[in-house]
Amino acid sequence: MKPTHAAWLFVAPALLAIAVFFVVPVAAALVMSGTDFDIYALADLSNVRFIGLHNYVELLQRPLFWQALLNTLFFVVVGVPLSVAASLLAALLLNSPLARFKGAYRTALFVPVVTTVAAVAVMWRFLLHTRYGFLNYSLSSLGFSPIDWLGNPHWAMPAIMLLSVWKNFGYNMIILLAGLQAIPNDQYEAARLDGAGPWAVFRHITLPSLGPMLLMVSILTMAAHFQLFAEPYVMTQGGPLNSTLSLVLLMYQQGFRWWNMGYSAALAFVLFAFILVASVVQARIRKGLML
Repeated sequence: MKPTHAAWLFVAPALLAIAVFFVVPVAAALVMSGTDFDIYALADLSNVRFIGLHNYVELLQRPLFWQALLNTLFFVVVGVPLSVAASLLAALLLNSPLARFKGAYRTALFVPVVTTVAAVAVMWRFLLHTRYGFLNYSLSSLGFSPIDWLGNPHWAMPAIMLLSVWKNFGYNMIILLAGLQAIPNDQYEAARLDGAGPWAVFRHITLPSLGPMLLMVSILTMAAHFQLFAEPYVMTQGGPLNSTLSLVLLMYQQGFRWWNMGYSAALAFVLFAFILVASVVQARIRKGLML
């Protein structure tokens, strides 16, 4: 047997799994996005009609799509920098030689990542309660009026964003902490001997060394924020007044509540296009900064 044939034989199971569980479903969803597949089609596939780009044109004409898109973009534009900054700050604090009990703090900060959204929602609903929540109690102690965090359209998305950052920043923190620990101490010692201060060391050594990891973390965080679903679904169901309705939540509602599967599939590919464009832009910006 030739080496190339043996190589294909070894990778065939993995390629078969990728084809069955990724390529085929994506291709089926793409075909579905060009049809009017709905609950009647589940009973009889002869009810399915090919309608071309009608679903894409229709979603662009619906105000609800644009509201969900603006909500998602707001969550991405504000939430991604906030999440990455919180992760970087936590990683820097844990990497500091002055920090003690690093293992305990790493575990405590990473626990929210592996905690189920349902359990987190129960706790955060109590924290955000209008009358009895800890946040409003703290505001009242400082002389401020209580805020209806989940019932006010102006505060609902920031509340969801705060929950999301708290729950997910520990994952990025572990990645950035590994990157910080991989930077040779010789560079820091040489910088200090040259009289560089903490800010100069951070700007000219730490940030450039973390560049590839920051890019990866930013892209992963951005993709996750574009796919915002669990937090608004559990906490607000997209309300109040659709102020926390995201593209994925709208996709879920159209596909599994109203059974507009073709329209829902079209939404999925529009979301994919946004994530792809945003990822390419981030990579280009990072490449330009490195030149």
